[in-house]
Amino acid sequence: MIDIKILRTNPEIVRKALHDKVVKVDLDLVMDLDKKRVSLQQELDAMRARRNELSSLMGKGKPDPVLLDEAKSLKESIQNAEKDFGDVESQFFALFKKIPNIPTPDTPVGLTEDENVVVKQWGTIPEFDFPVRNHAQIAEIRWWIDKERAANVAGSRFAYLKGNLVLLQMALVQWVMATLGNEAVLQSIIKEHGLNVSAKPFTPVLPPLMIKTEPYDAMDRLEPIEDRYKIEWQDLWLQGSAEHVLWAMHAGEIFTEADMPVRYLGYATSFRGEAGTYGKDMEGIIRMHQFDKMEMESFSTAETAHDEHLLFSAIQEYLMQQLGLPYQKLQKCTFDIGKPNAKWSDIEAWLPGQGKYRETHTADYMGDYQSRRLQTRVRRSSGDVELIHTNDATAFACGRAMVAIMENYQNEDASVTVPEVLRPFMGGREVL
Repeated sequence: MIDIKILRTNPEIVRKALHDKVVKVDLDLVMDLDKKRVSLQQELDAMRARRNELSSLMGKGKPDPVLLDEAKSLKESIQNAEKDFGDVESQFFALFKKIPNIPTPDTPVGLTEDENVVVKQWGTIPEFDFPVRNHAQIAEIRWWIDKERAANVAGSRFAYLKGNLVLLQMALVQWVMATLGNEAVLQSIIKEHGLNVSAKPFTPVLPPLMIKTEPYDAMDRLEPIEDRYKIEWQDLWLQGSAEHVLWAMHAGEIFTEADMPVRYLGYATSFRGEAGTYGKDMEGIIRMHQFDKMEMESFSTAETAHDEHLLFSAIQEYLMQQLGLPYQKLQKCTFDIGKPNAKWSDIEAWLPGQGKYRETHTADYMGDYQSRRLQTRVRRSSGDVELIHTNDATAFACGRAMVAIMENYQNEDASVTVPEVLRPFMGGREVL
């Protein structure tokens, strides 16, 4: 949720954010409701103060009948005022919560996803002297993916991963964990990009796979609701990405400034409905209802948060370059960055089997938008308490990473060469 001070002092910034993100909210109504709730709160406070005054006066002896009548009338007035205030406050927050985060000044303004900007391309697109296969064709020959049997058990968009593909995923996870836990590696990335952040390593986390409605909604990640899996007989949802349960773990807590930044590398199985995507990417494991994902999260101070975002993006590029996977980086435009985000970049890997780039990574900068409702704060050395700022970014969505590896490292016999950095985590194996 945005800072209400922005709404009150500079509503045009909010109005522009609504326009640029193509979000429909009646801002004039929101402002009117805010003024009304403030006025009602003042009236209610005045009545409560008078009630306390009357209580004090009547406690000094035999109650004055006039004061008793006033107290009785005041009690009824307070009850009515509390109801009126509650109604207005509910209306206000229902609309106020719909206001999106304010985009950063360097976010490209665009009203369709076609206005996302390619800011970088890296690597050489591989050339093959044999007919190129896509990952599904490779996996079929190697018996690595079984969607038919998974469909019998769980329905469409599920799969059994088998054999060497499972070993490849485990190797990828171990390598990423080792890399993000290495302070020297992080320091070299920070130095290369001239960032003003700590080289503090990431703490690996295996989080819960379920989350209650209240924290899910507080993070503004319950939408789109049609993509979320609800456990109907409990107040629980299957999480859609590791960051959903990592942000919430510190709700209501206060860090010390010396704690900053707090960085996590969450590894979790995630669940998404993928509503509206039927007919697209039905072959293979590009779009699945269930997938494993490694997600980077950080809690930081306001002055370092944007550099944290840049660090996360730089880490993503480092990982892709170490794997030798060609990619392009996109700066998402205002329309496409999502409601809770102030800034968003993507990395898309080249997939030879499809002959195009496909998204493998996202990096989201939220500022204090999420921590405001979660009430996750930091106590400065001065004693001041402030909202922390949050970042999240994909380390790897394992399925898509393996798709990119299979297609870029494929051989004529449908074997797959193991990227060099993963070989130590696969017992030295060079080919699968």
